[in-house]
Amino acid sequence: MAKISKNKKEALVKFDATKIYSLEEAVKIVKNITFTKFNASVDIDVRLGVDPRKANQMVRGIVTLPHGTGKIKKVLVLCSPDKEEEAKAAGADYVGLDEYIEKIKGGWTDVDVIITMPNVMPKIGALGKILGPRGLMPNPKTGTVTMEIGKAVQEVKAGKIDFKVDKFGIIHTSVARISFEHQQIYENVLEVLNAIIKLKPAAAKGTYVKTITLSSTMSSGIKVDSKSITK
Repeated sequence: MAKISKNKKEALVKFDATKIYSLEEAVKIVKNITFTKFNASVDIDVRLGVDPRKANQMVRGIVTLPHGTGKIKKVLVLCSPDKEEEAKAAGADYVGLDEYIEKIKGGWTDVDVIITMPNVMPKIGALGKILGPRGLMPNPKTGTVTMEIGKAVQEVKAGKIDFKVDKFGIIHTSVARISFEHQQIYENVLEVLNAIIKLKPAAAKGTYVKTITLSSTMSSGIKVDSKSITK
């Protein structure tokens, strides 16, 4: 039998793993049971009553977190020369085109988000096998393929995230850092959950939001009552 660490034991006595808590209570518990020495991320897992194999039940969206993600995202902009200054002024970390396409072909993917323009996408299409598995492929649905390069960069830097239901019908995403104030975490989580609720497909039948679990890096998951987030 695996040995339970001292921190794990302390965490287990601070909440009831079989109980479903309100979102506000869950946030307090997560902050109280996180013992990592680093600034852990706060994550949510939302299991939906959808069949992701059907196109009319796919749930995907974008949301700007009120208090940001707590992480400084490195942004690469692949654009034509006339858009380079706009991208740099907005705070992009890397700006260019052909030279970065060659770097990516060579295996370089040390960025968090890639933003590009519609007329550049044909060049980037060949990078799908590299960028796709890493979640870096630009997509118009997430606002990363646009002519408004500066605006897109600013939004990502301000805390815009995208989420997508996986093949098991679950949305998993990071929403904050454990160092955030209780209210900041609460508001970030609420923003994401409300965005997910608004995206309910018309074809989805029965219970849409089945379970919500809040956790931090290496912490236990706290079950959240979906009724506590519908406003």
